[in-house]
Amino acid sequence: MTPTPAPAPVPLGGPRFQTEPAELYREMRRDHGSVVPVVLDGDIPAWLVLGYRELHQVTGDPQLFSRDSDLWSQWDRIPDDWPLLPMIGRKQPSILYTVGERHRERAAMVSNALEAVDPSELRSQAEKFADELIDAICSKGETDIIGDYAALLPVRVLATLYGFTDEQGPGLVTALNDMINGREGALAGQQHLAGSMARLIADRKETPADDVTSRMLADASGFSDEEIAQDLMVMMAAGHQPTADWIGNSLRLMLTDDRFAASLFGGRHSVGEAMNEVLWEDAPTQNVAGRWASRDTRLGGRLVRSGDLLLLGIQGANADPQVRTDSSALTGGNNAHFSFGHGEHRCPFPAQEVAEVIARTGIEVVLDRLPDLDLAVPAESLSRRPSPWLRGLGELPVRFTPVPVL
Repeated sequence: MTPTPAPAPVPLGGPRFQTEPAELYREMRRDHGSVVPVVLDGDIPAWLVLGYRELHQVTGDPQLFSRDSDLWSQWDRIPDDWPLLPMIGRKQPSILYTVGERHRERAAMVSNALEAVDPSELRSQAEKFADELIDAICSKGETDIIGDYAALLPVRVLATLYGFTDEQGPGLVTALNDMINGREGALAGQQHLAGSMARLIADRKETPADDVTSRMLADASGFSDEEIAQDLMVMMAAGHQPTADWIGNSLRLMLTDDRFAASLFGGRHSVGEAMNEVLWEDAPTQNVAGRWASRDTRLGGRLVRSGDLLLLGIQGANADPQVRTDSSALTGGNNAHFSFGHGEHRCPFPAQEVAEVIARTGIEVVLDRLPDLDLAVPAESLSRRPSPWLRGLGELPVRFTPVPVL
């Protein structure tokens, strides 16, 4: 009897990541189990970890599953213009690829710089920018709440925290989106962001201010300007687009799911529940690169070789049927999702707080200013951006009763 051939590796890309990722992850799990062989651009092999327990193991063992990308066995096949280089970097002197004690010192520097942000001032800044953005659309009666609002708000707040001017915000938004989407403009976006950070650091070395960049430069751990610039790029990328998608995905849920309809008419009481539901069911960050095996090992029944790349399948793990036995039930206050990561390289807690304040404030201002907000197109016509990494809407057309500017 001829043995059944093993299913082919899954390309990490294509329209199904836009249209039906939940079904795609279910098929991957059915055909391959909790650790899925995938191929990246250029037929580069990797593993996608979809099992909740397996992802917990990978993120919780930094010695076996290292963040040191120099371990990757595929570097000799990676061209200089590979579009995923901004997502999977080599010898990048950033916090993402630092390991051991130096990483812990770096994480402390970032956390301390963000922890000094005053929560009430942060909320005030977020409300100010949110109101300005709403003022630009509130008299029209309709808008794309993604392109005209959610995609602009986080970077404006973060730019202020870091020390950028308002005028620099739009260019940073474009560069970040190009870099994160990992397509034609990825390298150019990375270069624009790097240049902006270098200029900001030079300005702050000459004229310190009460901002995150100045506090990082004043840290006594002795990091170079390049290291700080790299960390600021990571913080900007991790803080902007996922937060914008958190706002957009939460508003989509509240506009399309009857379970959250009361949120729109009852004010703010259900906003937090909707936001937490999104982190489980519609995570802004779907997949993350990555970890590298430091030696041969077994994971989820697979033989993982030394130097193999493992991608963190956050959305797939959040939906693992072994931990989500009833996917139709609301998650309530359960925050055991992977949407902020886990282990040493988990998103620092102060950064999580900053993102939550920006996202929640952004949603609440919309509900306050445009109380009869409604979807302007059929829900089934909404589409996502073409990225296997981040899951966010391309647009969210809405209508509302025109109201005056503040």
